[in-house]
Amino acid sequence: MLKRGFDMIASACALLLLAPLLFVCGLLVALTSSGGAFFRQTRVGRDGKEFDLLKFRTMRVGSEAQGQITVGGRDPRITQVGYFLRKTKLDELPQLINILKGDMSVVGPRPEVPNYVAMYAPEQRKVLTVRPGLSSLASIAYINENEILGRSSDPERTYIEEVMPAKLKLDLQYVLERNLRLDLWIIARTFLKLLNR
Repeated sequence: MLKRGFDMIASACALLLLAPLLFVCGLLVALTSSGGAFFRQTRVGRDGKEFDLLKFRTMRVGSEAQGQITVGGRDPRITQVGYFLRKTKLDELPQLINILKGDMSVVGPRPEVPNYVAMYAPEQRKVLTVRPGLSSLASIAYINENEILGRSSDPERTYIEEVMPAKLKLDLQYVLERNLRLDLWIIARTFLKLLNR
């Protein structure tokens, strides 16, 4: 209950404070490529329930049909504005709406797409016992995930065999140890990592 209250207050305040930035980002996306400002993607949340995750659209329309793994600056599907939004993580800000709605939390395991969740081992599925988050231990450790995949000759295989298991290990650690103090530490570390970028 305390965590949900924190999520609601934090997301509502952030949406109010960041409204001008959200407006500018959305306008830039809409004006520089066709397809609207937002991108919705089905993700798997708490207890395996699917929801529509919101992001600013960073790729050309129809790009998802060519695969869900992206490879940083090398991926031709990403727009120029989209590359900047991804690099700065500003594309993730619309998920504050997901947090306010209750689909997500400020901190928790990052939500995955259904076809990758289907690959989880029984132990790994424990990450689905909590609300997914905007930030996590794994997202801090793999803040440069797109660049890692960009150096791979087979990005999807690298993600499935190396990156995803490593991230899930950190997510399981969070599920076992989660508390408000850890959440605040993750939020602080996230801001520091973003500033360093």
